[in-house]
Amino acid sequence: MPRARLAAAVLLAVLASACDRGRAPPAQDAATSTPPAAAPVVLADVVETTPNYIVGISYPKSAAKYPELARALQAYADAARGELMQAVQGLGGQKPTAPYDLSLQFTGLVDTPGIVVVAADGSSYTGGAHGNPLVERFTWLPDRNERLTAEKLVVAPDGWQVVADAAREQLMTGLAQRLDADAVEGPDRAAMLENGSRMIADGTAPKAANFARFEPVVDADGRIRALRFVFPPYQVGPYSDGTRTADVPAAVLLPVLAPEYRRLFRGG
Repeated sequence: MPRARLAAAVLLAVLASACDRGRAPPAQDAATSTPPAAAPVVLADVVETTPNYIVGISYPKSAAKYPELARALQAYADAARGELMQAVQGLGGQKPTAPYDLSLQFTGLVDTPGIVVVAADGSSYTGGAHGNPLVERFTWLPDRNERLTAEKLVVAPDGWQVVADAAREQLMTGLAQRLDADAVEGPDRAAMLENGSRMIADGTAPKAANFARFEPVVDADGRIRALRFVFPPYQVGPYSDGTRTADVPAAVLLPVLAPEYRRLFRGG
């Protein structure tokens, strides 16, 4: 082979080799590569005290078994703490008359192979007459690796009206019983009933957002026999009434539930 042709052949071989080194890996190699695993979530209790603010957050140890649930709890706590710290920064370095405060406790309510329920309760104080209530509920389905939410649970067109009617009846009965216990009579009773019934009607309007917080009440077999809907202060009554609840039996719920979740309920 003439020297010029030999040199050209060598140059082409070198260029081809360089192109191969810079080429992306074959599609099948990229498809079979394993994505990096998500960092594990460590639910560590928090106790922090400074002259300007106090933070206390506690978690149930059982939640750590479910990474996605743990991540949801941590996200809720981080959001609450973020709002507190934003208020602290708004002080501009001045000391508040009373320390700002975040108190948040996560409590395990149900822990079965099919259902895990965690309650979040607490308050955040950033000035004023009292703290802002923190109330949330997390229902986790381990076998589906998902959080059960109100939007997923009830899908029938009139579903939330059925739930609202049942909850409203219990809340109205509870209001009347409290007025009886306090011996409220005459015009005062009429005014309190009117105001209370209006708040209950507004807070139980038939939409998923009003029933987003719920606790499954399970029987000995782990089946849900009722949903306990939780209403934070201000939703269905004044702040002084605190958190109110209403239990809606499985028999009432079953006709309006999404089919894939009926098996969780007694009679489903």
